[in-house]
Amino acid sequence: MSNTRPRPRRAAGNAAGGAGRDELVSRSLQSAEHCVRAQDFGTAYAHYLLVLSLAPELKDDVKETFQYTLFRWAEELDALGRTQDLLGCYEQALELFPEDEVICNSMGEHLFRMGFRDEAAGYFHKAVKLNPDFSDAKENFYRVANWLVERWHFIMLNDTTRNTIYNAAIQKAVRVGSRSVLDIGAGTGILSMFAKRAGAHSVYACELSQTMYELACDVVAANKMEAGIKLLHMKSLDIEIPKHIPERVSLVVTETVDAGLFGEGIVESLIHAWEHLLLQPKATGENGNCENYGKVIPASAVMFGMAVECAEIRRHHRVGVKDIAGICLPTNIKFQSPAYSSIDSEETVEPYTTEKMSRVPGGYLALTECFEIMTVDFNNLQELKSLATRKPDKIGVPVTKEGTLDAVVAWFVLQLDDEHSLCTSPSAETCWEQAVYPAHGLADYYVKPGDHVTMEVSCQDCYLRIQGIRVFSSERDMDVGKSFTRNKDLLSLGNEAELCSALANLQTSKPDSVEQACVLESTEIALLNNIPYHEAFKMAMSKVLSSLTPEKLGQAMDTHSQDGEMSCAGGQNQAEPHASEPFYVLDVSEGFSVLPIIAGTLGQVKPYSSVEKDQHRVALDLISEANHFPKETLEFWLRHVEDESAVLQRPKSDKLWSIIILDVIEPSGLIQQEIMEKAAISRCLLQSGGKIFPQYVLMFGLLVESQTLVEENAVQGTSRTLGLNIAPFINQFRVPIRAFLDLASLPCIPLSKPVELLRLDLMTPYLNTSNRQVKVHICKSGQVTAIPFWYQMHLDDDIRLDTSSEASHWKQAAVVLENPIQVAVGEELVLEVQHHKSNVSITVKR
Repeated sequence: MSNTRPRPRRAAGNAAGGAGRDELVSRSLQSAEHCVRAQDFGTAYAHYLLVLSLAPELKDDVKETFQYTLFRWAEELDALGRTQDLLGCYEQALELFPEDEVICNSMGEHLFRMGFRDEAAGYFHKAVKLNPDFSDAKENFYRVANWLVERWHFIMLNDTTRNTIYNAAIQKAVRVGSRSVLDIGAGTGILSMFAKRAGAHSVYACELSQTMYELACDVVAANKMEAGIKLLHMKSLDIEIPKHIPERVSLVVTETVDAGLFGEGIVESLIHAWEHLLLQPKATGENGNCENYGKVIPASAVMFGMAVECAEIRRHHRVGVKDIAGICLPTNIKFQSPAYSSIDSEETVEPYTTEKMSRVPGGYLALTECFEIMTVDFNNLQELKSLATRKPDKIGVPVTKEGTLDAVVAWFVLQLDDEHSLCTSPSAETCWEQAVYPAHGLADYYVKPGDHVTMEVSCQDCYLRIQGIRVFSSERDMDVGKSFTRNKDLLSLGNEAELCSALANLQTSKPDSVEQACVLESTEIALLNNIPYHEAFKMAMSKVLSSLTPEKLGQAMDTHSQDGEMSCAGGQNQAEPHASEPFYVLDVSEGFSVLPIIAGTLGQVKPYSSVEKDQHRVALDLISEANHFPKETLEFWLRHVEDESAVLQRPKSDKLWSIIILDVIEPSGLIQQEIMEKAAISRCLLQSGGKIFPQYVLMFGLLVESQTLVEENAVQGTSRTLGLNIAPFINQFRVPIRAFLDLASLPCIPLSKPVELLRLDLMTPYLNTSNRQVKVHICKSGQVTAIPFWYQMHLDDDIRLDTSSEASHWKQAAVVLENPIQVAVGEELVLEVQHHKSNVSITVKR
């Protein structure tokens, strides 16, 4: 912040009015500086606004101080919950400094914290464009780029089969007379350009995302089609005739289909299109010009499914352990994944997760044959309307292989017309993943030939729901599963009358018991299932507490001696008034964690948890109670602080922490934001001999050749997009690091052995370096396209956790090179590794 006050620049020949203005500007500057010194940032900000409105020539002089004032005032507004005022201040500031990358980045950070990720990403992207070397903005942009331009856009545009089939179907429709076209959910505008290139007279395209709309405008202009394609920045549901388009169109093209077919709102948008935007469908037997009636591409779809065994799905959606490092999980807590909890949720939550089943670690086993789930005709308005009101269909499928029922996997065949179709099955090489409906709440998940898997299928909220997954065994006289839907009616098995009768007579009701549902993210469930993780922490915490015990004993004996008493201190159940103070353990892991309860079993420990959700606190209390903890042994630290930023504080003014547990690695495989700043604060709050966990982290990587990572990171030229020039525009949004990878199943060829890339030491920061050069020996010839990386988390010198292990709840990540490097056996490459805050960049040199 500048210490010298800028003086107003007086233009030659200024009259009395100019002198008065200069006097007002000078006084306002003085008042602003006084308010800043008094930390009255709101008043200071108002004075600076006045100064800059009256004397815009002073922008450069006051810029630094104005930024400081803005940021401090924004912090106060944020703390007060005055969101609109905060955003208003930033909008005013950006009107004054539209090219200021620091203000753009700060605006993005506030928007991101408020949950406006798309808008935040736009500001981060603008900041990077204004200053490509601005590290903070680059780090922010890379982290939210998935919301700005989702990664599936790159994969989809590189899917030549998908592009070719859509292009052929659109060409055929236009050729036979569909000359006016509406593209719903245009994305980059590729389907609109297919239609225009095929000869359509009028093409309209709507896109809701601001970023994708602007991108589509650039792409359409670059392909010299801006005169023939009208782009609309809006939802198709808001399009009106003739306000936005002059008349009804003869063809709607769309690819608003997700892995579960309906999840992107295709049903709702097509109902609206048939009622308001499309010509009426062709009547039966009518042979008139195609332009006189309406139709949709895709014309229809068939949804298929199969029951599978898959250990990877199981460990992410079902808690399969009853004892975690000596902690018993009580039966009255039902841990649920979000897919399960969506059944009873008032919010619209996707009732499935998605996986590329051909790449799932450990693979999968099909327990049933492929079966048809439902069909839908997108050219039939009544059928589309009936989807939301239709009673759930009841399906029964015979088991063909012995195994553990972990999920029902679903996919679809998209029939674009009577000639062209796309299949998204696990065996098909397409850009789509498959929808996964995990099995929950069964007494026994084991199935064998002769059993039947039953389920309910519905689309009542425009999501495909597969619920009430159960197992019926003809060899047993009772159902071994139970429904996880609200509807307790037993499911029928189609025309199999005997099975239906048997099911109808089963008595499955049980006495009501008090159960606590606890919804966990899939990574949190995988963490609970990660026994090595909890055993390692228990061992490391025990070692630290044991090393501190003599100190505690000494303190206790000194105190007792002063009182004329000699007694032994310590022990978990010590209750004498002169007992030594407990050890304080703080867990600030992200999300749900049982580490504080494990710490509470290690002696005279007062553990603190920083979980935020009420249901998580209730669950931890129930686990404490089930493990016979004295009441209120476990504390929830966020109850003791006014805001989350103050979590790293002392439990009492005169006490220090013995152990602080930090989350260093995100489940995505990236380093947690601001982790080194948290570590710096934590070191100041540790008692002598206390430790931060992990104490240090080693980052490892290797060189690989992976065409998959290349295609998932950037659009490859114009051949994949059938000659349309899209790649240079969408590739602006490529990010150098691809997160959420499973290295165990990533299609790649290793070209080197793993090497240590980076050390992050949380306890002894002087060992850290922000820049490092690493030599890598090439052991196989090929093209280096990426550098996958993972971490070893060292709780101490002997106990470590590997984020690439089979039990890991962490994913891995990779740096994807912009240009591949050809290498031969015996060569050496040099990796330049740079670490800035939470961002790691790696460049390759020969």
